[in-house]
Amino acid sequence: MPSLADKLKSLGVKIGTSHLSPPQPARHTIDSVVAGTFRSTLLGDAFVAEQTFGEEYVHGKISHLSDFPLSLISQWANDPRIAEFPISKFAFLDTETSGMAGGTGTYAFLVGVARFIDGKFTLQQFFLRDPSEEPAMLEALIQFLAPCEALVTFNGKSFDAPLLATRYSLHRIPVPFKNYAHLDLLPLARRLWRDRLPSRALKYLEEHVLGFTRTSDEVPGYEIPWLYFDYLRTGDARPLAGVFYHNAMDVVAMAALLAHVSELLANPYNGRVEHGLDFIALGKLFEDLNHWDEAARLFERGLEIGLEEADFGVAVKRLSILQKKRGDVDEALRLWEQAAEKGHIYAHIELAKHYEHKRRDVEASMKWARSARKEVELSDLPIYIRRHWLDEIDHRLARLERKAGL
Repeated sequence: MPSLADKLKSLGVKIGTSHLSPPQPARHTIDSVVAGTFRSTLLGDAFVAEQTFGEEYVHGKISHLSDFPLSLISQWANDPRIAEFPISKFAFLDTETSGMAGGTGTYAFLVGVARFIDGKFTLQQFFLRDPSEEPAMLEALIQFLAPCEALVTFNGKSFDAPLLATRYSLHRIPVPFKNYAHLDLLPLARRLWRDRLPSRALKYLEEHVLGFTRTSDEVPGYEIPWLYFDYLRTGDARPLAGVFYHNAMDVVAMAALLAHVSELLANPYNGRVEHGLDFIALGKLFEDLNHWDEAARLFERGLEIGLEEADFGVAVKRLSILQKKRGDVDEALRLWEQAAEKGHIYAHIELAKHYEHKRRDVEASMKWARSARKEVELSDLPIYIRRHWLDEIDHRLARLERKAGL
């Protein structure tokens, strides 16, 4: 008697699941993960996501992204165009790339660029769904950059701008930012926070200077190339949402950092600067720009707030030398005497020089030279530094003794 299975088979009913096709995973394309549009260009379509940050947007402590008095930053960058352009002419740019090595094998798969349009900070992110779309992406980027005449980046002079220029050249497309002014914020950040903060990475500055902490959507920068390669392999764009967030926050952080730095330089005394070392760093920058009176005021404020012993010595030495440049000898003397009381060898030697060459007081000069030698003998300095100081002091004492007829 035929079994039930045989009867079903005779009716054409298939038993089991071996004949079924494997289930197809749902497609998670980039436009289903990130809100964006496909922009048509002469070289194809490019995917572009857009966000707008209005006047009410606050990034940590920074409440006005569009306040950029750039006169002093322009002097520091040695490019007068930075002070001349309206803020609407600046493009804030950051890339996410297939690697950090550079060269023709590295390309940018995500380019975030923002500019001020009608007072609003408008961010567009240009994404490569496939490396073959690179010419279309580069062409779409040209359209957004067209009204601009200056770039703002963070390490962009060394990395982002040369990388993009290489990609444009490979596709024989004119580089849109070739003659732009370029303000790279990384060297400026190093000048301002090198002595106080252990890192000058953008995210670290964002947290410890701007007071902004990113959400759990953030992904570490070192993971980003691998997330993109996984997307190319699987077609699943879901993990890239965090990459878009990372890139967007980098661009917004650059605008917030520029707003903060420009305000620091325009008015360092409004409470934004809380650390003595930050005043000293600002003083050094103003001194390099030949704004000596303002530099001296900043050094003095840093000393008033208080510094660690080693930092105090460096600051007093810098300020006392600056006072000599300004011709303020009495203030320089006061600073040297203050530093000498704290055991700083250079201050004893500066006082010995002053009394020998300015006051023609050999006896007082000898007193300071001998006290300098005593400080060296009591110090735990490395041998080569002790030898340097002792050779200089002994040479000075020998000359002074000859002058004194001893």
